[in-house]
Amino acid sequence: MSTLLSSRNNTEEWVLIGNSRAVSWRIGDHGSMTAAALLPMLGLRVRQGPLVLRGITDDDLVALCTLAARGIHRSGEMPFAVPWTDVPAAELALNTAQYHWAGRASFSPEAWDLQLGVWLDGVLVGCQGFATRDYLVTRTGETGSWLGQEFQGQGIGTAMRQAMCALVFDHLDAVQITSGAWRDNPASRAVSRKVGYRENGVRRLQRRPGEMAEHVDYLLRPGDLVRSEHPLVAEEVQPFRESIGL
Repeated sequence: MSTLLSSRNNTEEWVLIGNSRAVSWRIGDHGSMTAAALLPMLGLRVRQGPLVLRGITDDDLVALCTLAARGIHRSGEMPFAVPWTDVPAAELALNTAQYHWAGRASFSPEAWDLQLGVWLDGVLVGCQGFATRDYLVTRTGETGSWLGQEFQGQGIGTAMRQAMCALVFDHLDAVQITSGAWRDNPASRAVSRKVGYRENGVRRLQRRPGEMAEHVDYLLRPGDLVRSEHPLVAEEVQPFRESIGL
């Protein structure tokens, strides 16, 4: 719940407190403001060659949910640590939207989940994330992503992971990044190796109720990152840095 603290006068500037951080903005001639002013994650934009990663607006979210509902993996498979795709298509679309809404609502410097939509040549193809807790202390977090099934096997997963890791190392002061994949998910494990992650242990975990599977952990340090041949261009980084306490 946000609390209105003060205004410098009736029209100029308001300060809002929510989720342990202060946000201020200047009201323009039309008395308007943007969602990105309240949640700078929405204004973040990263370009890497033909690939664009940017904050997911509600309009984008409808398209992203539609993409998820069309399918992310073959029936019977489960590539994710949490089996969130084990539901009918209509429910998957709603779950996807609720996940993003919940991430926005709980966003704070103490715990945040940066979820960026991924566009290739202007076409929405998936989502790339970086989630963390206590980042100001640990300077580490975990990458996670998904691609629409029709866009898999084309090198996009590697490129979007490279973009996110370069963003986090170069612009958000990270010192290491983790990831993980089930041992029987060779595609995800191959992406981790291509980007420069190193294996960091194996755990026996429950994948679905009653089902044990081996989970391979990965660790990436800045000097090991295999970068894209395309330079990374990041926009609206400073507002996001401030929103996470940097």
